[in-house]
Amino acid sequence: MLFDSHCHLNDENLYPRIKEVIESANKTGVKKFLVIGYDAYSSRLAVSIAEKYEGCYASIGFHPTEIEGVSEETYLETMSLVNHPKVVAIGEIGLDYHWVKEPQKREKQKEWFIKQIEFANEHHLPISIHNRESTEDCVEILKKHTPKYGGVMHCFSGSVEIMNVVISLGLYIAIGGTVTFTNAKTPKEVAEEVPLDKLLIETDSPYLTPHPHRGEKNEPKYLCLVLDEIAKLKNMSKKHLEDVIYKNTCKVFNIDE
Repeated sequence: MLFDSHCHLNDENLYPRIKEVIESANKTGVKKFLVIGYDAYSSRLAVSIAEKYEGCYASIGFHPTEIEGVSEETYLETMSLVNHPKVVAIGEIGLDYHWVKEPQKREKQKEWFIKQIEFANEHHLPISIHNRESTEDCVEILKKHTPKYGGVMHCFSGSVEIMNVVISLGLYIAIGGTVTFTNAKTPKEVAEEVPLDKLLIETDSPYLTPHPHRGEKNEPKYLCLVLDEIAKLKNMSKKHLEDVIYKNTCKVFNIDE
């Protein structure tokens, strides 16, 4: 049993053939999927997918690069989906300094990040965190505005040292396709060192396709390649690793196994 803790079945590259994508994933052992929202439309679609397909759950929220021009009305309307029984997290939320350079816009990202952490706390939900080239500010916010119901550092790309800080804040580390890249020294080190009880796996599909399928659109069916690589790095049984990660994912998102 595998659980893809972060995928975008609501993306235009996957949604048109979603039934096929889910069935292909099921054949490789992926039985559960967290479909991540990143703006108003994708959040609504994530909930719609979760309603229609068994094993699918939804996360709602506004990605840091998608906050420009969002009205309070749109925000509140989107976040009202929180009451749906298959909404299990707020996200993906966070900071992205790769695409956004202007100080004023970065400050806006921080405001939205804090706002959505507080919303998650009010509704007793974990968060899915996006952090790109913004680790210092991201960690600082998480220290001051602690997610009371935990969460996941999605597609973790930091060092072992940062990993330990993140874990100390009560968060999980999610590892994706980058761990399979031949030159991925730091992700491999993190995979070796991360405590088993704090580890999740993800595809972030249709992005970050694992080796040897780089260049193709990623799908949840490739989650097994991430598992294989981590099992190799940790020198442990794939079955044991699979069982632990599945339980971790159900635990953090409060889903029955």
